[in-house]
Amino acid sequence: SSGINAEWPLRPGDDAGLDAIRQKRMAEMQAQGGAGGGGGAGEQAEKQARQQEMKNNLLTAILDQKARARLNTIAQVKPERAQKVEMMLINMHQRRQIMGQVGEAELIKMLEEISKTEPKGSKVNFDRRRVTLDSDSD
Repeated sequence: SSGINAEWPLRPGDDAGLDAIRQKRMAEMQAQGGAGGGGGAGEQAEKQARQQEMKNNLLTAILDQKARARLNTIAQVKPERAQKVEMMLINMHQRRQIMGQVGEAELIKMLEEISKTEPKGSKVNFDRRRVTLDSDSD
């Protein structure tokens, strides 16, 4: 009656329950992104590869061939802009704002809209100072 569980020293038959709890906890930790041991990095890479494949399949379904080619070209030059467009397309598809496939002309309109909202790159001004010791001004 000291408040200690009389069954505390686990008997050999209780290991299966303990192992099940450990496995469940490991699965929870890995789902949250914690590396449970050494195999977490491989699983994370596999998960990212699956997500990338799903995204590519969805974009292939959303975009026609010319629009997809244009988006791939943009991704090579400006990957951050291409990612913005991809996420925008996927979100619109999930909200059912896109019916059918998006053509190249519609993709260009979307790109123009995005470029209007993005801040312009920093501009460099050259301030050339005039030398006052010109011999021509005498």
